[in-house]
Amino acid sequence: MDVRFAELADVADERARQDTAYLEFLRVASMSAGVYVLPAGGADTQSPHQQDELYYVLRGRARMRAGAEERTVSQGTLIFVPAHIEHRFHDIEAELTLLVFFAPAESG
Repeated sequence: MDVRFAELADVADERARQDTAYLEFLRVASMSAGVYVLPAGGADTQSPHQQDELYYVLRGRARMRAGAEERTVSQGTLIFVPAHIEHRFHDIEAELTLLVFFAPAESG
């Protein structure tokens, strides 16, 4: 495997150009990663994943429910969600921008 470098601003620009909430920027067998953006007042419609997942909040403010836990999240928050756990962001006060890591790589 080759080493890869990316600029977050370039990934964010490409996501905006594609007009999609989620843009994957890395995929190898052991993990995948992307940028996920939810607008203020928006709805998070994701379903539980087959993989473990780690979120890192780059900016924004919202609430997140994951299993029986519910917390306010904002810049700097790290959230680990095990595979198959129901989870969702809600009450999005300010556009939420997240780095998302799946291990192993997210399946379709």
